[in-house]
Amino acid sequence: MRALRLHGDRDLRLEEIPEPPPPAPGEVRLRMRGVALNHIDVWGWRGMAFTQRKLPICVGAEAVGEVVEVGEGVEGWKPGDRVAPYGAQTCGHCRACVEGRDNLCENVAGVKGFHLDGFAAEYVNQQARLLVRVPDGVSDNDAACAAITFSTVEHMLFDNARLQPGETILVHAAGSGIGTVAIKEAKALGCTVIATAGDDEKCEKARALGADHVVNYKEKNFASIARRLTDKVGVDVVFEHVGASTWAGSLLALRMGGRLVTCGSTSGVSAETNLMMIFQRQLRIFGSFGASMRNVADGLAKMAGGMTPVLDRVIPLENFAEGLDRLESRRVFGKIVVTI
Repeated sequence: MRALRLHGDRDLRLEEIPEPPPPAPGEVRLRMRGVALNHIDVWGWRGMAFTQRKLPICVGAEAVGEVVEVGEGVEGWKPGDRVAPYGAQTCGHCRACVEGRDNLCENVAGVKGFHLDGFAAEYVNQQARLLVRVPDGVSDNDAACAAITFSTVEHMLFDNARLQPGETILVHAAGSGIGTVAIKEAKALGCTVIATAGDDEKCEKARALGADHVVNYKEKNFASIARRLTDKVGVDVVFEHVGASTWAGSLLALRMGGRLVTCGSTSGVSAETNLMMIFQRQLRIFGSFGASMRNVADGLAKMAGGMTPVLDRVIPLENFAEGLDRLESRRVFGKIVVTI
């Protein structure tokens, strides 16, 4: 079968390798249909975590596939079922897993496509307990964006920030995969959305998605504009995933008692924080990493209801590296999906 494997820093190769063995008890075999690109793919491509994994490794962390064979003891799945596989190799029996907080698993073995062989192959064996059903009517390309993109936003906005109808939210990097979904999710809830992006074209696309106000953060001070738009009160929630370059402004943009939720640091992992501002203004900061399988299912349900992801482009497996280069250089608006 064909598989896309990483051999070293930016050394991706599309290779012919043996198909996986028949599924073990509790496993299913998936015919993979597509993978969606994320920054975790870029990080792996750049050479991060090489000391934590054995190369070569099959890439692809977010995907959609079809069940083609079931192993012994598997119930509830049959050939032809479409699924979004959960990429974290959780233990399934620790307290967090039992309580449905999969992304807090105490014994997680790693993330597929980054620490473990991922989904950018024609066939993959996956534990049946780590599958989420794709509803009828949801396309493969859209479903490929469920297991990380939609679920991350679900976890950030609703499990952590607990966004409420009528609130004002500042969404950074509006052209990113999660930024576009956050705009859609917040508008569907009846919130006022202030979106930032790095160029005017992305700002206009964010406005077309439903953002009430847009700010080119390279040309204007987004914190000052956010405060002006809210009559100097500040926003209720900041959706932060940029990191060092936006951190201080994000805190300044918040109202008294406001909430900042962050899942990324693409512009740098270290940033100075005014601690007096945190406690005097009673700000709340939530770190958010990954999502639960419930979040994946909730995202797929919203897709079935018509809230589809924004697709920048759909490309063949052979062009995977081209997609990573485009994502790394931020020449995207929405998601890149790779068909298999």
